[in-house]
Amino acid sequence: MRAARRRNTELSLLILALIIGSGALALVAVARSTDRLADVIPFMIVLVVGYVCAHLVMRRFAREADPLILPLAAILNAIGLAVIYRLSPKGSGPAQVSWTVVGLVFFAATLMLVRDFKVLSRYKYILGFVGLGLLLLPATPLGTPINGAKLWIRFGGFSFQPGELAKICLVIFFAAYLAERKELLAIASKKVLSFHIPDLKHFGPLLVMWGVSLAVMFYEKDLGSSLLFFSIFLVMLYIATARFIYMAFGFLLFFAGAYIGYQVFDHVQLRVRIWLDVFNPDLIQGDAYQMAQSLFALATGGLFGTGFGQGRPDLIPAAETDFVYSALGEELGLMGTVAILMIFMLIVARGLRIAVRARDDFGQLLAIGLTVTLGVQTFIILGGVTRLLPLTGITLPFVSYGGSSLLSNFILIALLIRISHQGAAEPDPAATAEILIGGRGSVPR
Repeated sequence: MRAARRRNTELSLLILALIIGSGALALVAVARSTDRLADVIPFMIVLVVGYVCAHLVMRRFAREADPLILPLAAILNAIGLAVIYRLSPKGSGPAQVSWTVVGLVFFAATLMLVRDFKVLSRYKYILGFVGLGLLLLPATPLGTPINGAKLWIRFGGFSFQPGELAKICLVIFFAAYLAERKELLAIASKKVLSFHIPDLKHFGPLLVMWGVSLAVMFYEKDLGSSLLFFSIFLVMLYIATARFIYMAFGFLLFFAGAYIGYQVFDHVQLRVRIWLDVFNPDLIQGDAYQMAQSLFALATGGLFGTGFGQGRPDLIPAAETDFVYSALGEELGLMGTVAILMIFMLIVARGLRIAVRARDDFGQLLAIGLTVTLGVQTFIILGGVTRLLPLTGITLPFVSYGGSSLLSNFILIALLIRISHQGAAEPDPAATAEILIGGRGSVPR
């Protein structure tokens, strides 16, 4: 009964999300020309059918799962489709619809193939090496530099960002590794001044991840990806051990690496200079033009926005990728962008709730890692487009244009849903032990 109620709640919210998304696509089409409404109807049908099929897969394979994750992802994806179609109705818009279908197929396949997420921990070292290989693959001659960063692999007419799938593999490895060794890593056998700290050899994993993040920074020339992967490991390490010393030491290491990167790479220095002085007359018509147009778009949107199709977000270079949030800010205004931000916050909150309700250490750490991945990635890109942080090339999950980003994020939420389902379906070990030991029941014969 509870499972049916959850799935019915999910279906109701999914219908609402699809109505909003389809309405956004219709508004974009009508704003350009009433004749274009017929062009987006096939996109609406594909979107509805795809998400309904995903819901049916959840009814079959994850009946006890959280009912909010899929509808929240759907509304972000649908709004992203609308703004991408608005910016590129002949190119990126239809392509994003195709990638959404592929992403939903990967979502369903993950739920059907990964019936027990605990099995993933058996392959932690394989996944760790695969993730590390994918992460560093663009640093090889196969990588293609774009805007100074070398994050892409091109083959034929397609491009792929292997770091997007690497983050899933590495989070699984981190969760399995820390679940096995968290007691050992948490032991504070040394005392420095009045602080108890772990033995120096336990800082080894942190130094290894720092080295990997530096390799990403130096060879792929991307501070954002380096920050993302190091932050994920740092948070998971803190959650596993509850030792603040790891966080403090980790931040010192990262800031040291960031300073070195700033001194070595000209494009990092330029991005910091743009961040600090975007309206400099020497920069605003050149390197700072993109950032300045982003801020102008957000200011133009005001409180309620200009309306879908009524603004000029096309003046922002690469608006459908790095600056999709600014495009939404111009046409939906502060209210719309805050609503989108709250949707991301809800997904993070539900992910943390799933982690709390997981029945084992691996499940808790995996849910935490997946949630932190989504949350930190969102914070980095939103901080960049609003000038809170220097700009990086990280995509906004489910909203920005990009096939590799969509695929990885659909796999990410599928794993969260699987953990949620097992956490709700499996009996609580503590409650079972209490019944068996003692007081109210007896062991059945």
